[in-house]
Amino acid sequence: MATRAARERILIVDDAADTREVVQRNLSAEGFETFAASGPQEALAFLDHSQVDLVITDLKMHGASGLDIVRHVRENLPGTEVMMITGYATIEGAVEAVKTGAEEYLAKPFTSDELIAAVRRSIGKLHLRKAASMPAEQSRASMYGLLGASDAMQEVYKAIGKTAPTNATVLITGESGTGKELVARAMHYSSPRASGPFVPVNCGGIPEGLLESELFGHEKGAFTGAIESRAGFFQTAGGGSIFLDEIGEVSLAMQVKLLRVLQDREVCMVGATKPRRVDLRVIAATNKDLVSLVKKGTFREDLYFRLNVITIAIPPLRERGDDVLLLAAYFSRKFSEELGKPALKFSDAALAALKHYDWPGNVRELENVIQRTALWSEGKEVDASDFPSLMRFSAGKGQGAHKTLSEMEAAHISNMLSSVGGNKTKAAEILGIDRKTLREKMKRYCLE
Repeated sequence: MATRAARERILIVDDAADTREVVQRNLSAEGFETFAASGPQEALAFLDHSQVDLVITDLKMHGASGLDIVRHVRENLPGTEVMMITGYATIEGAVEAVKTGAEEYLAKPFTSDELIAAVRRSIGKLHLRKAASMPAEQSRASMYGLLGASDAMQEVYKAIGKTAPTNATVLITGESGTGKELVARAMHYSSPRASGPFVPVNCGGIPEGLLESELFGHEKGAFTGAIESRAGFFQTAGGGSIFLDEIGEVSLAMQVKLLRVLQDREVCMVGATKPRRVDLRVIAATNKDLVSLVKKGTFREDLYFRLNVITIAIPPLRERGDDVLLLAAYFSRKFSEELGKPALKFSDAALAALKHYDWPGNVRELENVIQRTALWSEGKEVDASDFPSLMRFSAGKGQGAHKTLSEMEAAHISNMLSSVGGNKTKAAEILGIDRKTLREKMKRYCLE
């Protein structure tokens, strides 16, 4: 039996007692909480005082139509999905049900696998919509100026909370675009040093010949062009925090000098003979595996241990679940306000594409995609086709791991038909089945 922290509640509406019993039994075995009604009147009375996640209704019942329930749910219950089942399956009936608002249309007789697959698709769409509309201000979703309600981000918040009050050196790891500087800033502004400066330094963006002078400062006349003494970033950060981003890009020669700062909290300006004390906190970050660099001999082991007092690992966006939808909604509001446009409204296909894309560029890539979409949108609902082609073509990869065989077959047939322009003869030939079998499968999966 599937287990859930919060069981989804499903109402089954059908005037046939045996159908209600079979559907309830199958769904209960999957861990859903089920309720039953023998007709629209009983169902509407139940919905007046009880909240459910999904309504499964028969289309034709004695003296009533399931379409009335579909309309009621769509007009009054935005947090509920609705699914149609019928023993009188027609293309016209399916079109009318979908237009009225049914998420799924299942023809009787159906197998338990087909039922469960359709229910999971409906519940999945509901979860996507709820996640996309969740207010960013909810305490669990937003802390320290960061946004994310996933368990992975809760661990980050916990680490910031425990580390911020201390003066310990921190190493932040994570892929490019995950928000390492935001975490560093959150740590600084949640610490006793919050009134002091926060000085970010991109170690990989400063030429090697200038890095020492930029970090430690220089005395007048220390080199050609040094017409006056100038403090470096370490002195500037006095009383606050210095953030050394891309620490893995620093040369071995510079690593020796950084090691002294971490050990003694002293810096020696270029051209000076005496070191100067500095009072600051050091926060470093990298998108590289420093342990591997140590083994290769390109990063000093002693410096690694000095930096790695406390490590905070930032999860990639692909491992943050519905956070991608929270962030998409946040960026949508942000850029729509900047452009003077209404907030973007995403279709189910668009939400699915956002959720299942790998996001190699992480939050930074997502922000760019939403900004581009907001810029080019013309007030219509955003569909998956409005996203960059690479994202559309990649979003579906790897999604079959938790699909039933029926779902995979239906998706493959649908994709094949699309690829041959709907030519059933050609599709059947490529699939290795006869045209009659293809028609039967299309009817079973409502692909006609």
